[in-house]
Amino acid sequence: MHMTVDFQELRVKMVDGQLRTTDVTNVDILTAMLALPREDFVPHNRRELAYIDEDILVAPAQDGRGSRYLMEPSPFARLVQLADIRRTDHVLDVACGTGYSSAVLSRVAGSVVGLESHPELVETATRKLADGGFTNVEVVEGVLVEGCPSRAPYDVILINGAVEEVPEVLFEQLKDGGRLVSVVGHGNAARAMFHIKEGGLVSARRAFNAAVMPLEEFRRAPAFEF
Repeated sequence: MHMTVDFQELRVKMVDGQLRTTDVTNVDILTAMLALPREDFVPHNRRELAYIDEDILVAPAQDGRGSRYLMEPSPFARLVQLADIRRTDHVLDVACGTGYSSAVLSRVAGSVVGLESHPELVETATRKLADGGFTNVEVVEGVLVEGCPSRAPYDVILINGAVEEVPEVLFEQLKDGGRLVSVVGHGNAARAMFHIKEGGLVSARRAFNAAVMPLEEFRRAPAFEF
């Protein structure tokens, strides 16, 4: 017999067991993640895994585009908290996948642009966000490492996955006083980084260790050696 899963109960457990225990204290973020049906943003056969404390594959790599994962709840919530988002902020969500991250951001920001390179994920995210009534989010198809200059400048840029380095072009799309949060590095050696642009200059500080799945599109091209 098929057991019915109480997703509401799993959401409460996620917030209490994964977020509060890792110093996620921002009430708007906790409220958003308690309300949003994360199970609707993963492939149907993985719905019951939607609240586990692991990254969940939502799209395999194809046509030169890297695989896409729904980031584990705790590092994701901590990254959003790190960005110090205000109700009036215009946010770029890089590698928005199926739209879950953009949905959370839409509850804490003024407007959100979700950037995604997989055409079918753009379609999925657009549909799911429209179905959920998220009117302050727009999903755009584009090259992740190029950002979305047509909707710039941004108060906040969040990168959904680990990168080797943050491309300069993304910092160029920040407003003065704008913040960019990302996980930089590989595996357990990776760090969540907080960048802020002030007077045209970007400074960075390490925030916390975070092992999340990499975004292959941000891999550095191997240098030519003579």
